[in-house]
Amino acid sequence: MPSCVKVLNVSPNGVRLSVKGREHFLPYDEFPWFQNARLAEIQRVQLLHGRHLYWDRLDVDLDLDSLDQPAHYPLTYR
Repeated sequence: MPSCVKVLNVSPNGVRLSVKGREHFLPYDEFPWFQNARLAEIQRVQLLHGRHLYWDRLDVDLDLDSLDQPAHYPLTYR
């Protein structure tokens, strides 16, 4: 069974993912945990319970709703 989540690109500006056929861009200024991470750490992502992205080596857990509707999640990293 193919994975429902795939890292498409890691650029100087952020990480582009495909999750269940939808693309998401995670810019480093909003998702700083990825900026200094190794490529292997970023690529090791799992989709848990159909809604949560989890990077075990980075200890990062993101709900898909926070990517689809960021206005509903006003707290951001500063």
